[in-house]
Amino acid sequence: MAAQHSQGIQTLLEAEKEAAKIVQQARQYRLQRLKDARTEASREIEEYRQAKDVEFKSFEASHAGVTSNAQAAVDKETESKLQAITDAYEANKDAVVKKLLDRVLLVKPELHRNLRKVGGAESQ
Repeated sequence: MAAQHSQGIQTLLEAEKEAAKIVQQARQYRLQRLKDARTEASREIEEYRQAKDVEFKSFEASHAGVTSNAQAAVDKETESKLQAITDAYEANKDAVVKKLLDRVLLVKPELHRNLRKVGGAESQ
């Protein structure tokens, strides 16, 4: 009976070792699958990123002409407005300076209206 008991224990130990090996293999398999999944996901992300970059560059190139044309039109309009302002300045600067000097130099001394009222009331 002791031999059978010892034989049963030995069989259980071997089964336990075999189970431990199977569990270890399953863990390794699972880790390898996770690594493979991460690698595959990284590759797909990179492919998607490259596709979107190409799409964006295509979109940008197709709309770049519109932007440069608009910029050229705005620059031309700005230049014409600046030229008009400069022309108006050159045409009117002498007249404006003359008007300013006339106003500054033409002084008519008179009493302030409030002072006149006070002065007029005292004489009554």
